[in-house]
Amino acid sequence: MTMGKVIVREAMKTSPVIVPPDITVQEAAALMRSHKVDSCFVGSEKPLGIVTERDIVRKVVAENIHPSDVTIAAIMTTPIVVINPFASLQEAMEMMGKCNVRRLPVIEHNLLIGVITEQDILQITPVLKEISHEWYSINKRDESYFKKQVFSGKCEDCGTLSTQLKNVDGRLLCEDCIDALKYE
Repeated sequence: MTMGKVIVREAMKTSPVIVPPDITVQEAAALMRSHKVDSCFVGSEKPLGIVTERDIVRKVVAENIHPSDVTIAAIMTTPIVVINPFASLQEAMEMMGKCNVRRLPVIEHNLLIGVITEQDILQITPVLKEISHEWYSINKRDESYFKKQVFSGKCEDCGTLSTQLKNVDGRLLCEDCIDALKYE
């Protein structure tokens, strides 16, 4: 099987855990445990950020903060890099490597429909394992590639939630704000 012919939709998990930003880390961790996942998305159908087990360990446990005293929004990673369900697994692996992430929310028609992880891809295409180790050994994300990606989160100009944010001069902007800049 060649990995370029398999698309993200065929390998992704279709039931990502989504939590509101105001729940506590303790509540989110309990949901993650009950769903047997190692991450959850923060927001609604349009994710604003992601929280992983690693975030909980580094930002809560290691800081000696009680998980019921902090909201999930306070520790989420944002912005998040997103992928289209029709992208190839090769594109997904390249994006993960260049952006130094292990999971990508899958967005279709501005809605979160799934999540694909490095592990999901490696189960389908074990040959990629060697490539992924090489990319992670670089240990630095490719900033020029990262800036060209589409993000999900809050527009830094108007504050609108969007799954189509783009990096413009170091700011994440929605399509409307990008269009407004063109006419200034």
